[in-house]
Parts: sequence; structure tokens; C-alpha cells
Amino acid sequence: MAQTRVRFAPSPTGYLHIGGARTALFNWLYARHTGGQFILRIEDTDRKRFQADSLQDILDSLRWLGLDWDEGPEVGGDYGPYFQSERLEIYQHWADWLVEHGHAYRCYCTAEELAEMREQQRAAKQKIGYDRRCRWLTPEERAAREAEGRAWVVRLAVPLEGSVTFHDAIRGDITYENALLQDAVLLKSDGWPTYHLANVVDDHLMRITHIMRGDEWIASVPLHWHLYRAFGWEPPVWAHLPVILNPSGKGKMSKREIRRPDGAVIPVYVRQYREMGYLPEAIFNFLSGIGWSLDGETEIYDRETAIRAFDISGVHPSPAALPADKLLWMNGVYIRELEPDDLLQRLTPYLSQALSLPEARLLEDERLRLLLPHVQERIKLLTEAADLLDYLYIEPVIDDLKALIPRKTTPEQVREGLSRAIQALESLDDWSEAAIEKTLRELAADLGMKAGQLFNPIRVAVTGKRVAPPLFVTLRAVGREATCRRLRAALARLDNSVHTEQASL
Repeated sequence: MAQTRVRFAPSPTGYLHIGGARTALFNWLYARHTGGQFILRIEDTDRKRFQADSLQDILDSLRWLGLDWDEGPEVGGDYGPYFQSERLEIYQHWADWLVEHGHAYRCYCTAEELAEMREQQRAAKQKIGYDRRCRWLTPEERAAREAEGRAWVVRLAVPLEGSVTFHDAIRGDITYENALLQDAVLLKSDGWPTYHLANVVDDHLMRITHIMRGDEWIASVPLHWHLYRAFGWEPPVWAHLPVILNPSGKGKMSKREIRRPDGAVIPVYVRQYREMGYLPEAIFNFLSGIGWSLDGETEIYDRETAIRAFDISGVHPSPAALPADKLLWMNGVYIRELEPDDLLQRLTPYLSQALSLPEARLLEDERLRLLLPHVQERIKLLTEAADLLDYLYIEPVIDDLKALIPRKTTPEQVREGLSRAIQALESLDDWSEAAIEKTLRELAADLGMKAGQLFNPIRVAVTGKRVAPPLFVTLRAVGREATCRRLRAALARLDNSVHTEQASL
């Protein structure tokens, strides 16, 4: 048996969609499972929709997911070029070969003639499609049209009778009647190939053994089957992957922004998941479970486990909705499993952007390392960490003084608690978590307050938040000087508020 060779062949007409990433991942998994080769080919023949920045996005997104390619752009290989725009002479050669051997023909119809043909078909309530008028031209008629300088395209001469039956490794045998097929354009008048010609020629010349792609391409297989037969080439194994539906389960996964009823955005591009703070390991695990499962029960598994278990026979043909909520949970699981140094490395770019601080400064800050284990337990996205750590670098602003006053507590009690806390903490020799906790708990008891009635105002005063990492490690990280300064500022805000209320009476 020949070595497995699979390919992912994206078009650089937009950023890498999450559905395309799933297709790439399944191909990559099968190559690694079988000890084969994963080829990346860029199908850049759609020049009207070409987007220069999307190519880099595709490369970056695949690498971020850990889907390394054995042949392709920036890697090379024995079967290049791997950009279809660099293979035009190859397509021209094989298009000419098809014409010379009677499997294709030149069509000289102008755009105006084709538009008129379609109008006539609509008026007669006939099926809309090319009527093959150029297929039956005599050699003299062809010579006359070329003498006029008419441009031409090359069309496949599809058999008019019979049927095509091909085997899909996921869906079984599929049959199409030839009478329902069009004489598809293979080569356009500008010399650029269509998907049908370029796809078949490249897959053969690059020795692709298995084609795994979205099921929207099933309808193209009969045309491709006829091309393989015309060339006398052995077709690859086809396996059409189930479509990914929108999270609602209604309709194919959108290529535009998806919003929940509550207004939350569900990303559709890999780059968006990266920007939102998802881990590549979580995305890898998540995508591998859409249309395939490890054992029907296990949700969390690493890539090595997936490689050992993956096989085309385990892919389900039915479409599946994108389980967006599961991904958020899964990402939290992966974050909690990270080693502290690894977590810091991954968080740093997000913190740097959110706090406008150099990454080098953050990596060297021991206060971050002190708080990270507590932050790690609370976040599901890397982007959520900044809100739990920004007070280390930014003086908090307390917009709502009510946040300083817990339930069943008066402003005077809070004022006394903050004042006494400042005195106690300023005189504390040992700025450790244990010493800070002992001091504040004794103070709460002395004031006749519950612990939360004292601790919560201190937390808000020091961090500007009701929710933050545990209080004592937070105060240790913030430091004695900054802690007491912020407590005095909060106390001053309370005093000003009281004076303002009294003056208004």
C-alpha cells in the first residue's frame, strides 16, 4: 500500500474559518495516525476574491494549532510548486491534452450569448445551464471562430448517458446520473483553471491518496471522476466530512459573526479564538470532537491520544452543531492544567496588551507569579486574567462608594474598620500572608465585626473590585505601602462623601 498522503487546500479569500480548521485537523490526524504525509496546498486561483493578508493568517493559524505540514509553503517538497498560481503551465498542458483526446472542447460563447441562452431557458421554463452548443461545432466552424479572434474556455465533455457511482469512505456508495451533470468549465479564457481541473491535476501529480474535505464538495465528485477516467488515473479515496452547523443547530456554520440572543459573540475564525484567549490545545481537542469522538465518553484528551485513535471509519456522516459552551468549559480545564511558568508565558501577551506594559517587565514581576495560582483557578479565557491583576499596576478608582459598604454595615463602621486597618498594617513587621491574616482577623474580632464586613471594604479599597484573588495574598502582592495608600484614599472618599451629604442638608 502506498504511503498515505493527504492535503489541506485552502483558498486565501478570507481568514481561516473554524470549519476549515476542523478539515485541516482531520487530515493532519489521519496523516500522523498512518505515518503518512500532510501537504498544504494554496488554491489561489480565485483572483477576484484573493486577500493578501489571509494567506499569512492561514499559515499562522495552522501553526498555532500545531498542525505542521510536511510539504507546502515555507517548507517545500518534491511535488511543488504548492501555490496553484505558480502551476498555470501545468493546467494548460492537461487542458490541451483533454481537448486533443476528445474528452473536452473549446467553447467560444460570449458572455452576452450565454446570458441570452439563460433568458430563453427561463422563458421556456427549462433547466438553466449550458446547452453544449459549442460541443457539436465542426472543425470548420471552430476555425472560423478562432479566425474572428474569439476568446474560448475549455469545457469537459461529460457523457450524456449512464451514471457515476463512487465510494465515499464515510457515506458509502453514491450515484449520480450523467444526464444531470453540466459540461463544466475547466480552463477559463484568461488561462486560469477552475477548481475542477486544478484540483484533479494537483491531487494526482502530488500523489494524494485520500481526500478529506467538507461535504459541500460531494456534488463535484462526478465531474472529477470523469476527469480521472479521461486521464486514465486512479482516483484517490474520497471522504466527505460532516458539515458543522451553527450553535443553534439551524443552518451551516456561518462565515460571519454569530451572536447569541443575549448578544454574546461566537467566533467563526481561528484568529478570533486566539484573540479571545483560547488555548490551541483546547481548540484542537474541541474540533477533533465535532464529527468524531475518542470513545463516545471521554471529553478531554491530548493530541497524542487523538493521533493513536483517529481513523476515517470513526467519522460520523451526520452534521453537528458547534457546541460553543463546551469549548469555554474545556478551555478552563486546559488553563487549570498548565504549569505556572507556562501559564505566565501564555498570559503575558494578553496582559501586555490590556495593561500597555512591556512583556519583559511582566515576565520578571514576582507579584504576578505569586497571584497566578489563584487567578488560574478562576479564569476560562486568558483574556480574563487582566481584570483580576490590573490593580498591581493601576491605582483603583472606586466609582460607587456603595461597593465599600457591605450589607448590614454602616458607613461609620466601615470608616472605623479602614482607619484601624491602616494603623494595624502600617505597624506590621512581617508582611506575609499569615501575619496579614492574623492581624486583620484579630482586628475584626476587636471591632465586633464579621470577617467579611472588614475584609470586603479592604478588598474593594485596594483592588477596586468586589471579586479578586484571596485577600491576604493580594495584599502581600500589592505591598504594604500601596495597600495603606489605597486604604487612606478610600477612607478620604468616605469622609468627603459624608461631608458632602451633611452640607446638602
